Amino acid sequence: MNPGHKIGLFFGSFNPIHMGHLIIANIMAENTDLHKVWFVVSPQNPFKPAKGLLHEFDRYDMVKAAIADNYKLEASDVEFHLPKPSYTIDTLTVLSEKNPQKTFKVIMGEDNLVNFKKWKSHDQILDHYGVYVYPRPQVVNPPFKEHPHVKMVEAPLLDISATYIRQCVKDNKSVRYLVPEPVEQMMRLRNFYK
Repeated sequence: MNPGHKIGLFFGSFNPIHMGHLIIANIMAENTDLHKVWFVVSPQNPFKPAKGLLHEFDRYDMVKAAIADNYKLEASDVEFHLPKPSYTIDTLTVLSEKNPQKTFKVIMGEDNLVNFKKWKSHDQILDHYGVYVYPRPQVVNPPFKEHPHVKMVEAPLLDISATYIRQCVKDNKSVRYLVPEPVEQMMRLRNFYK
């Protein structure tokens, strides 16, 4: 296996993508053995249409705008073409079939480890892929922390929330430095979250 093809998958609705996401993704891409990080934008879940969730293509556009100048970060719309709801294990299976030369790792916050055993086929995710975990506030000794395929990665504790950003936009407050400039411009031009 060529180690030059290790990809970290950062799943999320990215509604909108913000500096917290970008800092984590960049740390994963630069300070670990991952070669790239793909932002996997989740589609709308038909079973729980979320109020205030922008259309997946708009969220995907914001991700692309946010990372345009960093070749180690990429946007992926793979889940737009999969049956919904998309489970991580199914996405991993599809990506591995399409990219046999690449190894995929799942990037998640420490808070996700707490409920990880409830994920569909979590044992397969651990055994066949592996997980790169960044710290989250208020999480103490989550399960799986000592698992050989779980890699804890040192990163700042960032508690920027997309909910907070959306509320600011609604209230006509500044979101400068919370989201990258191109994202801020796109939100303004396209009237997102108003």
